Amino acid sequence: MADVKKHDTPMVDDLKKGPWPSFADDIEEKGLSGKQECLDLLGQLELSFKHKETHWKHGGIVGVFGYGGGVIGRYSDVPDMFPSIAHFHTIRVNQPASKFYNSKFLRKLCDLWDHRGSGMTNFHGSTGDMVLLGTKTEELEPVFYDLTHQMGCDLGGSGSNLRTPSCCVGKARCEYACIDTQEICYDLTQTFQDELHRPAFPYKFKFKVSGCPNDCVAAIARSCCSIIGTWRDDIRIDQDAVKAYMAGELKPNAGAHSDKDWGAFDIQKEVIDLCPSQCMKMEDGELKINNRECVRCMHCINTMPEALRPGTDTGATILCGAKAPILEGAQMSTLVIPFIKMEPPYDEFKDFVDKVWEWWMEEGKNRERLGELIQRKSLQEFLRIAELKPIPQMVKEPRSNPYVFWGEDEVEGGWKRDVKAFRARHAA
Repeated sequence: MADVKKHDTPMVDDLKKGPWPSFADDIEEKGLSGKQECLDLLGQLELSFKHKETHWKHGGIVGVFGYGGGVIGRYSDVPDMFPSIAHFHTIRVNQPASKFYNSKFLRKLCDLWDHRGSGMTNFHGSTGDMVLLGTKTEELEPVFYDLTHQMGCDLGGSGSNLRTPSCCVGKARCEYACIDTQEICYDLTQTFQDELHRPAFPYKFKFKVSGCPNDCVAAIARSCCSIIGTWRDDIRIDQDAVKAYMAGELKPNAGAHSDKDWGAFDIQKEVIDLCPSQCMKMEDGELKINNRECVRCMHCINTMPEALRPGTDTGATILCGAKAPILEGAQMSTLVIPFIKMEPPYDEFKDFVDKVWEWWMEEGKNRERLGELIQRKSLQEFLRIAELKPIPQMVKEPRSNPYVFWGEDEVEGGWKRDVKAFRARHAA
């Protein structure tokens, strides 16, 4: 054992029991290899369990030269008891699009962090970044230098700025991808570098890009602006493959759970009846789809991937306003642009983003996410500033307010002209 001090942690040790792997085991193993900060971390966690409150101060953002966001401050409020974690800052590292690495890069990153920090990592944070857990203030500049000059990496977003854009695997591996998620993610990261490096927003802002409506990065639940691949023509159908599924020659769900006997495939029960918009039917031995009614749920395509494919006129649906519970409860994104082609250089999309950011920075309160501002100021106001037309898909619930107020520009000819004509008639 290295020359380190292990603390008495009976409650933390309880986490090691049972059939599942425990972070407590992993951290202790790292600590016993020579990292005192790992053992101090478990000791402070034990104290938090005992006192039923955290012993981390609110650290804010710790800056490094030339970068305003990216390092999350962590300070212990009991540094005399656990001196090696008096400072225990967390560094987010901007991940490559779709999280593609090679082993050489990962070994180099781990060697860097063993030298400069605790050796503990989190792959990945909920935003998508590589997360390096725990280092001292005096190591921040050397870590930043090594990451940028030796590793070719940038820090990820932290604080009231643009957080690191993230995307699914996209066309690199997925046959359903309707847009090039990696290209979009990289382009947004490069275009909005100033928003990543210089926190100037009311609060954090997240882009997440999913290649198809399966939404594998959960953009619709977690991002201020969700970019989700879709199509606007018809679903492609291979009728011979449909019959092969019905005959049991092809396994549904691409053979997932094929070790279990689910019985014969029933297209009526397992596909048609489960369509949320009821836009499918079997007619004269063929599968028919009313594509005007399709809501892109992907269930039929996921169930019969060899028979059904997304259309070929592809682009993206843009939604805004998702977040976890902060000021208000959790909320999902709201559809704002049903279809946009999303082709380089993405000028139409970037113009939309500029309008949204200008409004949010002018009207947003401190620590108010975009979704909360939309909720407070109304979707109508958001659509007005974004210069978008309302569509039925944006309606959340039937109108309950019987009063409708029209703007001057919303009434044909303008209401002032009508009032003037009315007065003229009565004066005569």
